[in-house]
Amino acid sequence: MKRFPIALLLSSAMLFSCHAADNGENNTAANNDENAPEKEQTTVDNSRTYSFVGCGDILLGLNYPEGTKRVTAKDGADLLDGVESIIKGADVAMGNLEGALLDKGGTPKNCGGDPSHCFTFRMPERYAKHLVNAGFDLISIANNHGRDFGPTGQQSTMRVLRENGLAYAGVKDVCETDTIHRAGLTIGFIAVAPHTSMLSNRDYDYVASLVKRLKSNDGCDIVVVSMHAGAEGTSHTHITRQDEIFLGANRGNVYRFAHEMIDAGADIIFGHGPHVVRAVELYKDRFIAYSLGNFCTPFGISKAGKTGYAPLIKVDVDRNGRFVSGRIYSALQKGQSGPRLDSSNIVVKEIRTLTKADIPESPLKIADDGTLSR
Repeated sequence: MKRFPIALLLSSAMLFSCHAADNGENNTAANNDENAPEKEQTTVDNSRTYSFVGCGDILLGLNYPEGTKRVTAKDGADLLDGVESIIKGADVAMGNLEGALLDKGGTPKNCGGDPSHCFTFRMPERYAKHLVNAGFDLISIANNHGRDFGPTGQQSTMRVLRENGLAYAGVKDVCETDTIHRAGLTIGFIAVAPHTSMLSNRDYDYVASLVKRLKSNDGCDIVVVSMHAGAEGTSHTHITRQDEIFLGANRGNVYRFAHEMIDAGADIIFGHGPHVVRAVELYKDRFIAYSLGNFCTPFGISKAGKTGYAPLIKVDVDRNGRFVSGRIYSALQKGQSGPRLDSSNIVVKEIRTLTKADIPESPLKIADDGTLSR
């Protein structure tokens, strides 16, 4: 179980490296600080399992349009209280940041076309501390809102995450992968999305080469892939195993991508993007969640019906990344509060139904309480 002192977490940009392209823009403190501390040294217990928690989209509050203050009464600090123990209880926890961390400025995107499909998300920079306090380690910034405020917003997001000791990935040629050290293991992280400036899930061969590099050259024991892809909305809960077209754009073939990344050496794939949950799968003893939906989105994103499903999934693996066990935690979002656990397990039932329909050949079993087994 991870738990580092907050002071260490706030300086732990020195514990991981974000691999930029060979253009002199590597934004890692470890490469710039000759006095960086030694990497965490923990004896590896080959008999134990390692727990990874994944969730979907995170948008903690909004400060745009200028002068807007769409935040909770406690300034977002209480949003994750209902699920914090699950996040903190994992060795590694990952989420998708659905917008820019930027206090002011930046050039908001011009969507063009239908304004009803134009959403522009900017969060206060101070909200990064809520992710740290909740126990997150890996943050995907590869999605269709990561560049809502152009290069200024994107650069601010990376800076703020780095200053708060959070690993992040997903920007093409700038920050495509990252690594952290937990429980004696080296964890590799890749984030993808089929959008401008992002490392694309449609570039199968290139992303597979990054997976291979993390495993072979960078010595990662386990590689986690964040996949923000697929068509959006309640009419797109099923996996088609084909390219998914949404609003005229090709969002990629999530089934093909997930399988090819595991073939290349990835161990866990946490998907999101459709704003609804989708099936889960075991493939070659590796775990895939095709979409974890919305997770903590009190403002700006619909939470009506199935878009309010906000699960977390915990996956226990051996030190080589092979699935051992796991659990789906059913949580819901209502109104302007964060996710809260749901004793009726409605999200578990939805994921189990979708899994049986879309991937009947998968050996994964889902119990009524969300327990995952083979």
